[in-house]
Amino acid sequence: MTKQIEGRSLGRIAWNRLKRDKVAMGGGIVVIFLILVAVFAPLLADWFGSPPNEFHQDLIDVNTLAPKGGTGISGEHIFGVEPQNGRDIFSRVVYGARISLLIAFFATMLSTLIGSTLGVIAGFFGGWVDTLISRLMDVFLAFPLLVFSIALVGVVPDTAFGFTGDGLRIFLLIFIIGFFSWPYIGRIVRGQTLSLREREFVDAARSLGARAPRIIFKEMLPNLIAPILIYATLLIPTNILFEAALSFLGVGVRPPTASWGGMLSDASRFYTIWHFMFFPGMAIFITVLAFNLFGDGLRDALDPKGRR
Repeated sequence: MTKQIEGRSLGRIAWNRLKRDKVAMGGGIVVIFLILVAVFAPLLADWFGSPPNEFHQDLIDVNTLAPKGGTGISGEHIFGVEPQNGRDIFSRVVYGARISLLIAFFATMLSTLIGSTLGVIAGFFGGWVDTLISRLMDVFLAFPLLVFSIALVGVVPDTAFGFTGDGLRIFLLIFIIGFFSWPYIGRIVRGQTLSLREREFVDAARSLGARAPRIIFKEMLPNLIAPILIYATLLIPTNILFEAALSFLGVGVRPPTASWGGMLSDASRFYTIWHFMFFPGMAIFITVLAFNLFGDGLRDALDPKGRR
């Protein structure tokens, strides 16, 4: 009896390609691990450290303000303690993962939603609609985002838009990073839409009387999911770096809330104490590298023709 050949969906084919890419899978595993670290930060701080804002002045040398023994690394503080105040570095790093990933994920979702919507509209309708949206993209791309972010966060009061304290800062960072980053993905989606609208299946849908909304959502959008997903994955590490830069400049979440950029800013005053800068810096490095490796592998899996 002849064995029946099993069909495979495009998703399964892409998954098989992704599984064969060991580097991308390694990056994906690290990404999942970092998300779990952020989710279970309170438990990890309990097991391997102490509350992130708890001072341990008994571990600090009163003359040099440095941790006793140089780093303060011990069984109770596996990453050591901060100079001057003795806060546990491990706890602050895992709590900082919450801030960085939360802002990066939601900012990416916002920019992907805006960019994909406007990119599809510009590419599908063309004409003056395309011209208007394309010039809007040019304006946003020329905008001095870093300077604007510093100015906006600096003038907003402590309570606004129904938020207060850290919640307000997180909301502002998500809005600023997400709202001003949409042109990057918008250009990619626009280019893909320009190519798809000339394909035979779109002409067939038009000949059957399908209106523009149905063609966009039923015919074109499924073919745009892959590039949107790929670019969103590669945009997350960029947003993590931007959030860290803002926190480093003092316009991110306010102390004593832990953030990786804020920890690096504090560590710059104690550059001779290596571990204070090393651990938050490595957290940023590993996170960005893992997302980039996974994003590259996902691109190769979903678009094998685009392999380098």
